[in-house]
Amino acid sequence: MMLYRPLVEGDIPAGLGLCRAAGWNQTRDDWELFLALGRRGGVVAVDEEGEVRGTAATIRYEDRFCWIGMVLVDPAHRGKGIGRKLLECSLELVADMETVKLDATPAGRNVYQKMGFVDEYGLSRMELRNVPRDRLQSSATPMAPENMFSVTDFDLNVFGANRSALLKAIIKRSSNYAFVFYRGDEIRAFCLGRVGHLFTHIGPVVAADLESAREVTSAALLNCGAMPVIIDALEHSPDWLSWLESLGFERQRPLTRMYRGVNRWPGIPANQFAILGPEFG
Repeated sequence: MMLYRPLVEGDIPAGLGLCRAAGWNQTRDDWELFLALGRRGGVVAVDEEGEVRGTAATIRYEDRFCWIGMVLVDPAHRGKGIGRKLLECSLELVADMETVKLDATPAGRNVYQKMGFVDEYGLSRMELRNVPRDRLQSSATPMAPENMFSVTDFDLNVFGANRSALLKAIIKRSSNYAFVFYRGDEIRAFCLGRVGHLFTHIGPVVAADLESAREVTSAALLNCGAMPVIIDALEHSPDWLSWLESLGFERQRPLTRMYRGVNRWPGIPANQFAILGPEFG
């Protein structure tokens, strides 16, 4: 028997334990963001002994669409329908939203399709073990407070909704990976990044063109330390993926962005070169 109840701050240690068991990169800061920004944040599956055996989290982007992430099930309790029930509970939490989105692994995609989700576009998780600093240069500049208006305005058009609170939280946490690139007074690209449990995660990368995407990504990579780097890259630009591979990035696994409902606010995927992460979109 499983009890499904709201996610609370006291569940974060259990959520982190599930992340470690699954080999995921998230940290306590990531869980706290869901609780801080995700109205009615999430749900957990609890067994008869009170142990958390599964999680799912939601976050709303204005009234345009919402996100489901952090769908995790204790490896010892998989195959019992817990993941599906967690997803059903999450959908109940956001039943007032006309669009629900998520990023699916190949195994998860089959489950989500049966629940009415359809494909939007493909992503590739790219991993880099050692940053080739001698092959990188950049004219991008560190993000400053006076850049935030143009950054959030640019991002709103590309992402499809205002997520300024989330972006500011990521910048506050890891400002050394936040860069912007301008031509004259026009913003052409920005990127952020954060340190996780296993990897430094660069993203989002939002850019008007490939050259600008390279500028901000190069700047962020030059600030990375010895930890391996991951980028969840959109597959719309073969030249973008080829450039990443030329630096030594290798494809770790595919992901599929999916949605359920009316995709009224798709943004401009062609200008999104990397996402913030599957948990946030």
